[in-house]
Amino acid sequence: MVPRSQILVVDDEPEIRALLRKCFERDGFAVSEAGSGAEMRARIEDKDLALVTLDLTLGGEDGLELAREIRATRNVPIIMITGKGDTIDRVVGLELGADDYIAKPFQLREVLARVRAVLRRYAGAETTAASGSKDEDEERYTFEDYLLDVGRRELTCAGKPCELTTAEFNLLHVFVRRPRRVLSRDNIMDMLKGHEWSPLDRSIDALVGRLRKRIEADSNSPQLIKTVRGVGYVFTADVARP
Repeated sequence: MVPRSQILVVDDEPEIRALLRKCFERDGFAVSEAGSGAEMRARIEDKDLALVTLDLTLGGEDGLELAREIRATRNVPIIMITGKGDTIDRVVGLELGADDYIAKPFQLREVLARVRAVLRRYAGAETTAASGSKDEDEERYTFEDYLLDVGRRELTCAGKPCELTTAEFNLLHVFVRRPRRVLSRDNIMDMLKGHEWSPLDRSIDALVGRLRKRIEADSNSPQLIKTVRGVGYVFTADVARP
């Protein structure tokens, strides 16, 4: 019997956990629950874990720190559950590696739509990595001291591996294929298929911020990914195909 994909619901409110469990189980997922950071840590290693929903206001614990712990431990998607108007926490959470957010009070239909969209994006990236075409196997780009190997889904700097999340890798791939071209946020959203974007979604900016921290010598004064005020971003490096 093939095990069902498992969602870990991290929330200190039993009513919310029960509501989400019922919603996810009805859609065919297995569900585990955690009401605290300690319980989350005990369940995060489950081999069938496919996604985590994380309440950022988890009792007296720092939900952003828990998001950082998850990202350091597992490469699974994280959807943050935030309070209405918690814009700063949402942006910081996305910079830490969360993949999406849902504001309370939420509709179960929206929760399921976002969960499905994030899982599709991850599944699509893994399928591409595992069974990419011959062209993808040979698709490599160099810039500065970096080598981006699309077939292997690897980034190295001077021969040393650089860890990137799936979303960070996909964004860098967009940039190296279009160097020195100004890309609007809408352009980038269109090229990063598989995510349910909205016109007010700031997660592109957060994702750019995360990528800058990975590849820029000084992310506070970026030289590779420049902001074009009021438009979007431009990748300024000289890119070559070895």
